Amino acid sequence: MRRTSRLFELIQMLRGARRPQTAADLAEKLEVCKRTIYRDVASLQAMGIPIQGEAGIGYVMQPGFELPPLMLSIDEVEAVVVALCLLQRTGDAGLKAAAETVRAKIQDVLPRSVSAPLYADSLYATPDGLGTTSNVDVTIVRRAVREEQKLRLDYRDRDGAMTRRIVRPIALIYDVEAHVIVAWCELRGAFRRFRGDRIRSCSSLPAWFQGEGDTLRLLWQAELGVRAGDWSSLGDRELPVGSLS
Repeated sequence: MRRTSRLFELIQMLRGARRPQTAADLAEKLEVCKRTIYRDVASLQAMGIPIQGEAGIGYVMQPGFELPPLMLSIDEVEAVVVALCLLQRTGDAGLKAAAETVRAKIQDVLPRSVSAPLYADSLYATPDGLGTTSNVDVTIVRRAVREEQKLRLDYRDRDGAMTRRIVRPIALIYDVEAHVIVAWCELRGAFRRFRGDRIRSCSSLPAWFQGEGDTLRLLWQAELGVRAGDWSSLGDRELPVGSLS
């Protein structure tokens, strides 16, 4: 999780807590070490966020501190992105127009660090149904796409052969039959799509491709002949997201 997102989550956790939160508790929830929590709390206090407490005792947020009227976590923004995509299935032109208005309003209100999924064009739902047959925790995948973090996949290809892949995930598609990860495959040296029901294990790696995600998505979209963000041009034909690996 990037530091900006982590600071926001830390504020949310302290605002909602009914008792002092220890650094150990906060570190476990945010999947970081206690030293990181100490540094983050000190940074927030320096920004004027009214956090009281100290190491070994716990931290509390002073009453009365409020965030802006509309403030969503990154997971909540990603939920909005997928919901807006699903509206394409309704065939309702009015709802589609309203969806774009909602998107614009959220972009105007939220900081770019939180609303990034609205710009990235990295989540998509196909028009005809929602796949549920997946062996993958898509939360891990979404985070990897967002943080530009590499994944290790143990994958069974369409011929039944098992291979281990190191991939750079750039998009997650909620397809009719299964969740599909679109990624640059380091083994194949090309874009590939990986069906969730063929993945035997999926884990994040301590390796990143930060700064490359947007460029890779543009290259992938160029291969498809699709304008960024214009998924409606695909109609109801099969989404050609690159070769099944």
